[in-house]
Amino acid sequence: MIVMRALVIVTVILLLALLVSGCATTNSSTLAEVPAMHSIAEFKDQRFADVSDPWEGFNRNMYRFNYYFDKYIFIPVVTGYEFVTPTFVQKRISGVYSNLGEVTNFTNSLFQLKGTESVTTLGRFVTNSTIGLAGMFDPATSFGLERHDQDFGKTLGYWGAGSGHYLVLPVFGPSSLRDAGGLAVDSAIKYGIYTAIDPFGSSGNSLAIDAGITVLGGVDARHQQSFRYFESGNPFEYYLVRFIHHEKRSIEINPQVTK
Repeated sequence: MIVMRALVIVTVILLLALLVSGCATTNSSTLAEVPAMHSIAEFKDQRFADVSDPWEGFNRNMYRFNYYFDKYIFIPVVTGYEFVTPTFVQKRISGVYSNLGEVTNFTNSLFQLKGTESVTTLGRFVTNSTIGLAGMFDPATSFGLERHDQDFGKTLGYWGAGSGHYLVLPVFGPSSLRDAGGLAVDSAIKYGIYTAIDPFGSSGNSLAIDAGITVLGGVDARHQQSFRYFESGNPFEYYLVRFIHHEKRSIEINPQVTK
């Protein structure tokens, strides 16, 4: 369950990064092997150069690692999943994992002292877990119960914590010191709740079932977004993804501030 939650978070981040590749018309997957022809120093007046990234060497290597992991492991598995699973079933699976995500949405709404939002999120979870058949369907939205995506990184930002340095996590992708810490807290909370409930503890195969749930959650998370590393056709993809991630998180945490 820890891995599942982390992948869901990064799915949201990488989905926005798809904007980088939205206008690309050529397949440039080999860009991973080609160094950029220009230096970022030539573009210091551009805002994508403003993100604090003192560990750029490490982050670039991790970005490239994620490219190879995606290309040779993750994407082939996702492609196989999409081939053998009917679209209707894919949507139902996505709904179940989306519903499980309401757990951390609820806890972080509480941490931010957002009473109305907390009640709404709890109402969504109860409604979709019952009438929606464990989240396979989403009647809560039709009832006017709006989804509020929250995580502990947002909670830290809400209470004034800065993002810290940019950080690319293995598999999980773009992040920051604050958000990486928030990811760990969210994962611990969700794992703790899951362990306390232990829904498959009496089955005798709880370890295998838990592993299957985690793997399927990761596959579903990657299935739901279309971003592909090094397919933007832009030699500054690393900087653009970094900038988009940073701006997205800033807007989510403090939407009143416009830069």
